[in-house]
Amino acid sequence: MEIRETAVRILLLIRKTFFLLPYLCTLALIADSPPDHFIDDRRLINAKKTPHEWITYGGNYTEDRYSTLAQITKENVKQLGLAWTINLGITRGIESTPLVANGVMYVTGSWSRVYAINALTGELQWKFDPKVPAYYGEKACCDVVNRGVALYKDYVYVGTLDGRLIALRASSGQPAWSVQTVDTARAYTVTGPPRIVAGKVIIGNGGAEYGVRGYVTAYDAMTGKQIWRTYTVPGDPSKRFESEALAQAAKTWTGKWWEYGGGGTAWDAMAYDPFLNLLYVGTGNGSPWNRQHRSPGGGDNLYISSILALNPSSGELVWHYQTTPGESWDFTATQHLILADITIRGRLRKVIMQAPKNGFFYVIDRTNGQFISAKPYTFVNWATGIDSLTGRPIESDFSRYTSQNAEIFPSPIGGHNWQPMAYNPKEGLVYIPIQTNSMVYGHDSAWTMNKVGGMGSGTGWNVGIGHDNTRPLRTESKAPKQMGKLIAWRPDTQREVWSVDHPVGWNGGILTTTTGLVFQGTATGDFSAYDAKTGTVLWQMNLGTGIIAPPITYQLDGKQYVSIAVGWGGVIGLGYKFTPTLHPGTIYTFALGANQAMPSYEPVPERTLTRLQPKGSKAEIKHGETLYKQYCDRCHGGVGGGGGVLPDLARSPDHIHENFQAIVRNGLLTGNGMPNFGRRLGEQDVKDLQSFILSQAEIARKK
Repeated sequence: MEIRETAVRILLLIRKTFFLLPYLCTLALIADSPPDHFIDDRRLINAKKTPHEWITYGGNYTEDRYSTLAQITKENVKQLGLAWTINLGITRGIESTPLVANGVMYVTGSWSRVYAINALTGELQWKFDPKVPAYYGEKACCDVVNRGVALYKDYVYVGTLDGRLIALRASSGQPAWSVQTVDTARAYTVTGPPRIVAGKVIIGNGGAEYGVRGYVTAYDAMTGKQIWRTYTVPGDPSKRFESEALAQAAKTWTGKWWEYGGGGTAWDAMAYDPFLNLLYVGTGNGSPWNRQHRSPGGGDNLYISSILALNPSSGELVWHYQTTPGESWDFTATQHLILADITIRGRLRKVIMQAPKNGFFYVIDRTNGQFISAKPYTFVNWATGIDSLTGRPIESDFSRYTSQNAEIFPSPIGGHNWQPMAYNPKEGLVYIPIQTNSMVYGHDSAWTMNKVGGMGSGTGWNVGIGHDNTRPLRTESKAPKQMGKLIAWRPDTQREVWSVDHPVGWNGGILTTTTGLVFQGTATGDFSAYDAKTGTVLWQMNLGTGIIAPPITYQLDGKQYVSIAVGWGGVIGLGYKFTPTLHPGTIYTFALGANQAMPSYEPVPERTLTRLQPKGSKAEIKHGETLYKQYCDRCHGGVGGGGGVLPDLARSPDHIHENFQAIVRNGLLTGNGMPNFGRRLGEQDVKDLQSFILSQAEIARKK
């Protein structure tokens, strides 16, 4: 009997040890001191212990973008000067977070190019160009941008616009392996940074404006072999669902959503908790945007606009929380996720925080997905609040725009977009780059998949919204000024502590430090350091061109640096700018007492409005206006507005207009990313389009 009892105890001990093994392994990784020269799982888990480097997208697995480096303080920040710059020689948007390891900075530019730079001197060590085909730019909703790389072992990982995941050798930039992660026959793109979790490279994708089905994939970091793939929305119900989670999700859809893709693309936000062994992923909007088309019987449409907690070993869904059930406004939940341990009502909670596009700041229990709280961080009218018991939005009666055209706050740009926020645990504040904006939504009753008709449809957009002239227009009587802000937000009490106004939206991401500083760049070119407690500007330098990327900080040879990649662009920057000129993409790096001169760029003369006269009739000009909205507006912006990184066509020189047919229909500028519309537009279409552009130039001149 005694022998049997002993055997049972041993078996129970073995069983308990088996189930605790993953947790014990994680503890061992955290307890050991990581070697500085080698980025493995231990280094990534312990990233907060090596603040002199910036080795993953958000600085560490919590993605809080908080640095404990203490050399630059509120008292001496005014002594910041330029240490070095490097001109990357590119003219499209830069959204990248630089990573710094072993004295080397790794940063991406437009068209998924990767640069390795000496982080002490700014000298280029190598450059990798994946040679994304120029025609692929048409498949990118929001510029040919890339938000950064991942580092692991001896490799640098980049996701390319055309859907490849490439492992580069860190020493040389030479490819070690490459895999195609998407169906290139569909309008998938990759702009987000990969993440490394337990020896796997995790990558998502975008493309929900065009009609795709979202998913996340894990690859072996050493070989590129696919380990698992998790779809975010259900597919064709006549086929076997990939998981029980998707079978359950299908019950929240109606109609033939799978024919439209469904959306839910995971194009940016991820975070990882090694203690809970959970990978968190934010998912995007429905495809098409308008739920009346993709799921005409209603429904929540899981798992679009949601935070998903996945088992990183298998990709299995553990829990989910949906920020915008039945999303119908392009209100993605792909915005930055931050993990933190916060005391709320006297209880320490492990939370995940997000300020998604829909305008509400969410605090969710990251252990189980339980809703804790949500409050609006910007002006919102599509919902009056979030129900404290169910965690569901309390929608306004006009929000679904079924019987009227409605001005909705926020717009598809969102109250907060991809630009990262930051959390300072010492101050207990989250710093968010927000904006106040709106758009008129209406039901496009004529929409069918891939039919040219509504906004952007000539270039593949399938959103299903438009202005219905047969229905009334509801405007917002309490509409605030449309602008940008930097706000400091208390997540425990859900309130704004301070804010700084910016004249326009579309400003840069955030860095905060243990010394009470907050850094941000703006659309007007100002790079500033603020007091984390009050928002007071403590230091500022204008860099001459709009800034959208977030800064980082690192330390080499005993000196702390602050670095930011500057290159105007993105979805707003394509057609608009808010500085007199635009400079090439440049990395600016600052340090105390540094005094390098600002780089000198050849001034680019402002283009003047063409004086060519339209030749078309009123009807032809009106037809040209329709074509412009379908084919041109999405990239070039409003005619006569001045342009952004892409030209204002009303200011094109005469030789462009002389070759207008060759450019639009014969592909004269396809090497620059300009689509060839020869199979989509006839000669008379292009004449009408040109007449509309010239008529707008004439109107602008009179103003």
